Parts: sequence; structure tokens; C-alpha cells
Amino acid sequence: MVSIPWLWSCCLDPQTLVYILLFGLLGLAIHTRLRKKPVFLDPRGRAVLITGCDSGFGNLLAHRLLDLGFTVFAACLFPDGEGAQALLTHSSPGQVKVIKLDVTSDKEIEQVKQYVQDHLPDKGLWGLVNNAGICMTGMVEWLTIEKFQKVLDVNLLGSIRTTLAFAPLIRECKGRMVFLSSINAYLSFMNSIYSLTKAGLEKFCDCLRLEMGLFGVRVCIIEPGNYAPATHILPHVSSEKVWNSLSAEAKEVYSKELIEDTTKFIKERLDGGSRKSYEVVDAIVDALTSPTPKPRYLVASFIDKLSIYLYLWLPTFLFDQILLIPTRKLKSWQHNDN
Repeated sequence: MVSIPWLWSCCLDPQTLVYILLFGLLGLAIHTRLRKKPVFLDPRGRAVLITGCDSGFGNLLAHRLLDLGFTVFAACLFPDGEGAQALLTHSSPGQVKVIKLDVTSDKEIEQVKQYVQDHLPDKGLWGLVNNAGICMTGMVEWLTIEKFQKVLDVNLLGSIRTTLAFAPLIRECKGRMVFLSSINAYLSFMNSIYSLTKAGLEKFCDCLRLEMGLFGVRVCIIEPGNYAPATHILPHVSSEKVWNSLSAEAKEVYSKELIEDTTKFIKERLDGGSRKSYEVVDAIVDALTSPTPKPRYLVASFIDKLSIYLYLWLPTFLFDQILLIPTRKLKSWQHNDN
């Protein structure tokens, strides 16, 4: 059995490092060349299952895939809602299947799996897009364990449930699995619940990508930046509602002024996000149709991308101070620091 220290010593050998660098550059060049080569995946007879199609990225993606010619299983929490019904009128009869799915329900997962198996087109289930998700913000002590459990159940365990259920069908087609993560998997500030679910999803996908690769299945992670205005994933919560939800002990620590400033700060940051949701949908379509899809698609502004690179390379204590810069103008935060 080869020991880890022996492998590590080989990697540190200068000649080995040169070979690794050369092969890495060669692989990058080949990958880039293949991605530029126009290859069209015939969508006819291929199906894609998308969770969270009521609105946002999921609904827009479903419309795009229908236009391309895919059969779409559009999983919606509210199949009678406006978003779901718009899909039915958008496509030709039978091309879209709107189905009810709560990703926290094992029973509904099994029912949807059976429905999909009974209604698959000739070439089977080509893609699974785990898009369903919810978001909550606020300081850790403002939140309850029930809220943590709810978001975990939807964002992380929900994606795992659908993966376990539909992996055999995707494997048969050597198809694609796409997961909606977020830059908040890296950048965490007043969004602990959402961040931990996306960070967990990233590690789950890292493992899944290697395992599914053995069967010719590609696993891709989409990492959007701030697209809150486009998706409406997080409705604004008033400071009064936050204050009323706190325990008496928490109210002694967090002043009402601090809560007002913080909720206003969060709203301003979210409202400053992009409305160009098609950018994220473009990345998902590429992950589903490209002959050489990327393991990760970072779809974000220059500032968001720069923030991630700083997070990865700067000392933690220094990056923490950078994150806190916008809060320095808030009097309540300055008082709290003292």
C-alpha cells in the first residue's frame, strides 16, 4: 500500500512538478479547444427534470429548454400557480410535464420518480437540475434551530433526495447533473443558514462528480453571484418583525437600532444585485449541452469574483476586516464594536 507521505514527497520533486504543470497546461489547451468547437446536442427525445420551476431561474430555464426542443419535467411546489401554468401554454402538447414536488417530502420524491419513469421519451432522462432553494438572512442569534432545519432540508437534503432518486436514470443515459450553488458557499456574512447549505452542497457535488464520472455522467455546479432582484428568492423582512421574533435575552444584546441598520444594510446589498437572470440560465444550458461542461460555472460580477479570490488567498483576519468595511458607516455597529 502506498503511503500518503511518499506520494507527497513525489509531488514536491521539482521534475514531477514540471511534468504536472506541462500536462496541466496541455489539458487546459485541449479543453479550451474542444469548448470552442461547435457541437450541437440533439434535444429531441431527451428529458430534463428541473426542481423549483415556480419562478426564478427554474422557470426561465424550463422555457429555454422547451424552446430548444427538450422534454421538460417541471417540478413545482405550486403546480396550479402562475409560473407553472405559463409553462403549459408555452410548449406543444406533451412537451412539458408540470408535476408537484416538495423536495423535503420522501413520499413526493418517490411519486415523481414513478411518474417520470412512466413518461420518459425515447432517449430517457438526460438531465437533472437541482434548482429548488430558499434563503434566510440575519445574524446567527436572530435565527432559530427550526429555521436552520427548514433551509437545510430544502437546499441541501432536498438536492440529495432527488440525486439519490434519479441517479440511476441519469446514469443510463450518461447524462448531466446540475446543482445551483452560490458565491455564498465562499462568502458568508449575515447569511449563515444559506451559506452553510451551499458550502455543504459544494462538497457533496465534489464527491458526486468523481463517482459519477466513472459512469460517464457529468456533474456541474453553478455559482451565481447576487441575482436577488431577478429571482426574488429573499423577500424583505422588516426590522420590526425581526425585533418581535427575538427572545428577551437577545434584545438585551442587540439594540433595535442595530437591527434596523442591519436589515436596511442587507436590503440595500440585495437590491444592488443583477436582474440579468439569463446569464445564469446560459450557464445551466451550457452545462447540459456542452461536450465538455465545466465542473464549476462562476456567474458573478467582477467585484464578486474578486471577493472570492481574496477570500481564497488572503489571511482570514485580513479578509474579515474587508468584509466589515461597509458596516463602518453604521453608528449602531460602531457602538457595538466598542
